[in-house]
Amino acid sequence: MDFDALVLSRLQFAFTLAFHIIFPAFTIGLASFLMVLEGLWLATKNAAFRNLYLFWIKIFALSFGMGVVSGVVMSYQFGTNWSVFSNVAAPVIGPLLAFEVLTAFFLEASFLGVMLFGWRKVGPGLHFAATLLVALGTLTSAFWIISANSWMQHPTGYVRLPSGALRATDWMAVIFSPTFPYRFVHMVLAAYLSTALVVGAASAWRLLRDPEEEESCLALKMAIGMFAIVAPLQLVVGDLSGKQLLSVQPAKLAAIEAFWESRSEQPFHIAAWPDRAQETNHLSIEAPELGSWIAAGNAHAFIRGLKAFPREDRPPVFIVFWAFRIMVGLGLLMIGLGFWGAYLASRGAPERHRLFLRACVLMGPAGFVSVIAGWVVAEVGRQPYTIYGVLRTAQSVSPVSAGQVSISLLAFMVTYAIIFCVGGLYILRLIAEGAHPTAAADTEPLRHGRPPGYALAAAPDEPEPVP
Repeated sequence: MDFDALVLSRLQFAFTLAFHIIFPAFTIGLASFLMVLEGLWLATKNAAFRNLYLFWIKIFALSFGMGVVSGVVMSYQFGTNWSVFSNVAAPVIGPLLAFEVLTAFFLEASFLGVMLFGWRKVGPGLHFAATLLVALGTLTSAFWIISANSWMQHPTGYVRLPSGALRATDWMAVIFSPTFPYRFVHMVLAAYLSTALVVGAASAWRLLRDPEEEESCLALKMAIGMFAIVAPLQLVVGDLSGKQLLSVQPAKLAAIEAFWESRSEQPFHIAAWPDRAQETNHLSIEAPELGSWIAAGNAHAFIRGLKAFPREDRPPVFIVFWAFRIMVGLGLLMIGLGFWGAYLASRGAPERHRLFLRACVLMGPAGFVSVIAGWVVAEVGRQPYTIYGVLRTAQSVSPVSAGQVSISLLAFMVTYAIIFCVGGLYILRLIAEGAHPTAAADTEPLRHGRPPGYALAAAPDEPEPVP
């Protein structure tokens, strides 16, 4: 492979995206989890919910900060590495990203301070409202980002000017492109599932050492509920999104399934070694007719193969094929974990089953791996276009040299290795400490000046004041 400026720019963007997507996915799910915890604490006055909130909000703060830093780096690359794409797409993409900042980031930034530092300074209702608004901000941010990306996957509501730039003619069509609804729901569910897996893994880790820890038992059962409900729902949404590819991105669909020939009753390749040069699959394990049924909902449906598209219009089939199977394989394991946990919960105490707890610990990173694999399918499967069918990736890159890009890529790799590894290790250290009453001891409310009846941060052994 010739590592020219185009390849290096793609590698750099893929590298920074892989790091970045972990943190928004985690904070989207964790913000909603914190909202639920605080709401349950206000409703039940169960101190375990409070302790869980005070524990996980520290993880949220660190993850949010690293997500912001890595996101800023990505936005600069649009100008440094992809200036042609920016010039062409800015009239359409620019407003969507600006709305993300105005409606989501400002909302999160405005109330994040109250959420993180107002625990002892504002009333319980206002603090819960701040938590709710931060959770809403994370979802709003996901809305605009997925909207922009979905438009790039299937552009609608635009015209091309004589200068080559694009201009929106129908903003509703731009914001709500045909692929947006499924992709937005798919991403949000992935975020919730990734967070549930981390919460489940952290709780299981603590329970392997102390099966009596109330907070960890409670968090584990909440995580099991998310496994059991969200994982099967995610499979359904993913299937609907995949079937949509038949009409909007048929080349990506063919790459996902490694279909080379155009035919009805396509087989499903459980595993294979796609060979782009010879246009065939080696060592293929197939299920007859299942491919057409999965892709179109009809075992006799006619599906176009990769040979129906010019070579220069085909995505890298090997990467897309295996990234999809990693994503789906982990998803099936999540469904199995959810059903297993629900079965154990129905029979008594899942925290007593050490094999299940070890499985939860092992599955902790699975959500993040699955999210990265899903984005690989989406972005690599769109190749050779940055804006599908409109602007090729080779036409989008900045007029920079390979040496310039390689230097910045190396700098990113070294910087990320230091900063994010240290940050990640610190988060893991906090998770290992667990959410228990002593973890919240430093959050005892001020003895003077707190609002009447305020009991949000009462110490575990302090009686809560009567309203």
